Amino acid sequence: MSNNHLMVKQANYLFNQLIEWRRTFHQHPELSFQEFGTSQLIAETLQKIDGMKVERGIAVETSVVGTLTSGEGPTIAIRADIDALPITEENTTSYCSKNDGIMHACGHDAHTAILLGVATILADLFKKGEVTGTVKFIFQPAEESTDESGLSGSPYMVQAGIYDKVDAAIALHMCPWLPVGDVQMSDGYSMANVDVFEAKIYGTGGHGAYPELGTDPIWMLGPVMQALHGIVARKISALDAAVVSIGQIHAGTASNIIPTEVLIEGTIRSYTPETRDLLALELKKAISIVEHLGGSFSLNIERGEPALNNSALVNQWITEAMLEIYPEIQITKRPFGLGGEDFGYVTQKIPGSMFFLGCAQKEGVQRDLHTPIFDIDETCLPIGTAILAHTAVRFLNGEVNLPINQNLEAQTNGT
Repeated sequence: MSNNHLMVKQANYLFNQLIEWRRTFHQHPELSFQEFGTSQLIAETLQKIDGMKVERGIAVETSVVGTLTSGEGPTIAIRADIDALPITEENTTSYCSKNDGIMHACGHDAHTAILLGVATILADLFKKGEVTGTVKFIFQPAEESTDESGLSGSPYMVQAGIYDKVDAAIALHMCPWLPVGDVQMSDGYSMANVDVFEAKIYGTGGHGAYPELGTDPIWMLGPVMQALHGIVARKISALDAAVVSIGQIHAGTASNIIPTEVLIEGTIRSYTPETRDLLALELKKAISIVEHLGGSFSLNIERGEPALNNSALVNQWITEAMLEIYPEIQITKRPFGLGGEDFGYVTQKIPGSMFFLGCAQKEGVQRDLHTPIFDIDETCLPIGTAILAHTAVRFLNGEVNLPINQNLEAQTNGT
């Protein structure tokens, strides 16, 4: 049996275990920065693996990092996120969430189970002396939400040095819009910079029967909204990905009182740093219209995670690996959209890439990410396990075609 077929066989052998892990995590979801039971189970599982060094609480209390090493050689990191969402599950499966109002609606339970499977397979290869180098298995908390400092789990772990001296990083994400056996990949910017803003429009307010005696911030809101919704259409190139969306507007206390202020909150999404900066500039210009109408304003823009910038070089390694073990796999080349992904902090630092793994159920019901009915076809679990494990093995054994010390910007931009 070829080594390629052996990798698939090992992943398939773990199928029932992968399902058990995934369903256990799914039944006991925990919110960002609160993944205490999840991290405990991860650590206990890793500690049973021969040769695995397990570290907990690096940068974030609920983080877990496992390391396999044979000494000299390259280092690769494989990352899974472990937190859940504040969503009440509406599925009726036997493994539904047991925690009211909390659900693994983004597939992090599957990501975590897959990485445990990868660790199990690679540990066996390390024990047999079939690979050299180092693998870091990074179980990252808090991908879905931020703390009071506005940071999710990834930047804390990057700042703590977990990715120092790592040559490349890889990850996957569940993809409910593609069937099992398909993957989606993209070179360069593939998920968005995520920024949020809060603006206030100030007037004098007054009696609703005598608007001429004061300045009305609700009246000023009209041209501001028109200007805000015109930013992407008229200020950003049609070739650049960008979104400005208003999520909240609050004003007033009674029908006969003109309020003194209007609150506007929204999100700004983009791919490139240049577009990110331009959106912020145009946002300020749009809201400053109120100054010509007798009002004033304040604006605060909070910069969130950076865009996921996939290395073309790392994507090439992943593609070569998956085609070796799954020659019939279907690969869609397309960015993943304007959602956020804090793995972008990692790809800012080192060459890295995330691909989306088809997991749609065959029943035909669209079970989208972040919905109460999200679920997966669990036959995708060994596929993701085999792809990540085989990519790591080829990387560690020097089977990749291009050197790993190329310029990071050239790798991420595909030049």
